[in-house]
Amino acid sequence: MTDLLERPVQVTGGGTTLPRAVLEANPPKRPEVRRSNGMRISDLLSFVGAAVASLSATIVVFTQLAPLSGPIAFAALFYVIFMLFYALLVAADESAPVVRDRIVLVAVHTLALTVFATLVFVVGFSVIRGAEALPFFNFYTQDMSLAGPLDPLSSGGILHAIAGSLIQIAIALVITVPLGLTTALFLNEIPSPFARFVRTIVEAMTALPSIVAGLFIYASFILLFGFDKSGFAASLAISVMMLPIMIRSADVVLRLVPSTLKEASIGLGGGQWQTVWRVILPTSRSGLVTAIILATARGIGETSPVLLTSGFTAGLNVDPFHGPMVSLPLAIFEFVKSPEPTMIARGFGTAAVLMFIVLLLFVIARIIGGQTIAKRERRADRFRAIGSGFRSLARWTTDAAASALHFFHSRITRMRRPATPGPEKDGTP
Repeated sequence: MTDLLERPVQVTGGGTTLPRAVLEANPPKRPEVRRSNGMRISDLLSFVGAAVASLSATIVVFTQLAPLSGPIAFAALFYVIFMLFYALLVAADESAPVVRDRIVLVAVHTLALTVFATLVFVVGFSVIRGAEALPFFNFYTQDMSLAGPLDPLSSGGILHAIAGSLIQIAIALVITVPLGLTTALFLNEIPSPFARFVRTIVEAMTALPSIVAGLFIYASFILLFGFDKSGFAASLAISVMMLPIMIRSADVVLRLVPSTLKEASIGLGGGQWQTVWRVILPTSRSGLVTAIILATARGIGETSPVLLTSGFTAGLNVDPFHGPMVSLPLAIFEFVKSPEPTMIARGFGTAAVLMFIVLLLFVIARIIGGQTIAKRERRADRFRAIGSGFRSLARWTTDAAASALHFFHSRITRMRRPATPGPEKDGTP
């Protein structure tokens, strides 16, 4: 080691090269990079500098150079100029691949922020416009059979629309979930030319317009077979719209199941049905719940199929096989068409209720889908621990009560026992 350290440095044409032992003993110190909340100070300064410069340039263009107007044009021009300035500032310190990476990163974050802002705007706008109708309790407990367009918000409600939507989507889920799961399992577990044909048809039906599904059910179920417009007919039309989404999403989820799990199940002697029931479906449970959520979100917001197949009524109807049955989207459509401010407020309030119901269904589905085997075991352990605690408490209470009863019983027995006569005091034996 001493010889290596004392060996003179090697001088080459490109510079001085130190021995490896010297480099390992005294590694060169790298300049420290200052960071702020996980971000380098130089990156933060580049981002802020590009934003300020692009804002100034956009204001100059709008006021001095080009006859542009409108917030959308201002935001678009600001974003384009910001990307140019940011690329120049990053290129001053980084290489070309790093510049491309930063530009793509900013673009992806911009798209995510745009989607989030759009969602907030839609939800906020509906809630604000419907805030006049939401505080009234009758809005959730009454229908519109005794209320008209000129009546105040204190009369009438959307109970008939809430019940209709829940009944229709429940029937559609009963039809769609078994058909969708079995079709997805067929496409994955039984590969054949017919399976490829079915997959092609499913992918084509994914882009099917909703009015076509409504016309199909109207022409076949109502005109051809002679049934009346009802909630069941609307559920069939909704099922036609939900089924391709359900099959496609479940097909993608089932493809993600590792083949090693299937091979292990078959190697242990399990048949194809046992492998599907005990391995594939439990493994893909969370993804299948997501597929059901996507299909439900597609079906619960449909308006045109329900308009063609269920009809419209202002009263409550809970029989899906007889009479018209209105849903929340159809009620929104009818309310917003009216020029009366109270009806428009009812329409936006109905939209807010529809979003809340979809959110509630999503939360319930995620809770059900998130119940893995480990979570179920932990919950069972907690329940067993709680049950053991209650049993111990009951046993202790029973023992304490028995001890108290025994104590009081002995005291009462001693008090009732007659006293034994003692010796005479006059000296007689």
